[in-house]
Amino acid sequence: MVLNFLLGVLGILVNGQFPGPTVDVITNDNVIVQVENKLDEPLLITWNGIKQRKVSWQDGVLGTNCPIPPNSNWTYRMQMKDQIGTYTYFPSTLMHRAAGGFGGINILARSVIAVPYPKPLEEFTVLVSDWWKKDHKELQNILDTGNPFPLPDGILINGNPRSTSFDVVPVFLTYFPLYFGMSKTGQTYLFRVSNIGISTSINFRIQGHTLRLVECEGSHTMQEVYESLDIHVGQSSSFLVTLHDIGDHKDYFIVASTRFTKPILTSTAILHYQGSKTAASGPLPIAPTYHIHWSMKQARTIRWNLTANAARPNPQGSFHYGTIPFARTIVLENTAEKINGKTKYAINKVSYVNPDTPLKLADYYNIPGVFTLNSTKDTPPAGPAVLGTGVIGTTLHDFVEIVFQNTEPTIQSWHLDGYDFWSVG
Repeated sequence: MVLNFLLGVLGILVNGQFPGPTVDVITNDNVIVQVENKLDEPLLITWNGIKQRKVSWQDGVLGTNCPIPPNSNWTYRMQMKDQIGTYTYFPSTLMHRAAGGFGGINILARSVIAVPYPKPLEEFTVLVSDWWKKDHKELQNILDTGNPFPLPDGILINGNPRSTSFDVVPVFLTYFPLYFGMSKTGQTYLFRVSNIGISTSINFRIQGHTLRLVECEGSHTMQEVYESLDIHVGQSSSFLVTLHDIGDHKDYFIVASTRFTKPILTSTAILHYQGSKTAASGPLPIAPTYHIHWSMKQARTIRWNLTANAARPNPQGSFHYGTIPFARTIVLENTAEKINGKTKYAINKVSYVNPDTPLKLADYYNIPGVFTLNSTKDTPPAGPAVLGTGVIGTTLHDFVEIVFQNTEPTIQSWHLDGYDFWSVG
């Protein structure tokens, strides 16, 4: 991890690349990653969506790891146990992710396990990120001084606002002896798309093509076809895209635009057909802008493919989830409040403060004074917000109902790190 200037702003490179190199692995692979921190600040890398079974200290967040000091290194050891799908890695400390340091992780199914779609000719990793003209230290200072976090100045596709190109071969020929002829069929590609941004939902689409959704968040889906799909912060989805089999080929725009922002920010890449002599041209395919209900309705169309061969969680040894009683209901309310004259963000009236000792170590070694169990209450309490290290305690194998309550005027995205969950409302 090193600092360098990207698009006129100080950014974070991984092995000299922005975004960082894509990590391609196979289900159940053992992966060893050594991270060398060449920044002037402590750093952690988290592996978003990778289930760190029995090794949660490899997760790379302040609750489980001590930060890697400058000019030091840390070796992560993890197994991609019973997982498939599209994931990402990124810095979890301060505002480092806004400056880069991220990349894709693709977990491919083992060859003995069939996937529920034909093998694509090639796969592309697409990382959509928001971008600021301020560097990560300036953004951190904005929050530290109690000012609202600014909207991004733009969004990028694989680190570029306009110039990323994905080169494709349009057709293959199939010979049918019965008819003594050849048939042309459009090639199919798999696009693994992740929203690696800090704060901005996006809409993703490809001019003149449809998107067949085959995987979302590590699970195969019923293969609905979309003109465009909303992908919210931290989410990843995989699409099959079939090319046109016509002879006169041209290039097409790949488009990502922000949702629920004013103004709407747009970034484009190029789907370049082999042999094309015609550049992509407008107009860009239209997409929803401020329609929140439209996005919610679309999200409900994403359904799990229960007949596909893939790893899936099986808590309590039962798939009868609807009949398992809740052990507990937790209502989490996010608020923006003034604490000591500064705007702070709180959950159930507790604005989180990172302790010097990771929570995992404090819990394991019974170190007092680091946190108080259940200091964040199950329901939003009355009164002003306070600073604290909020912790909610649960019991192994419990089924917990969590209700997210957003009273703020902005869209919120929540991340349940390391858990299997089902969205029911």
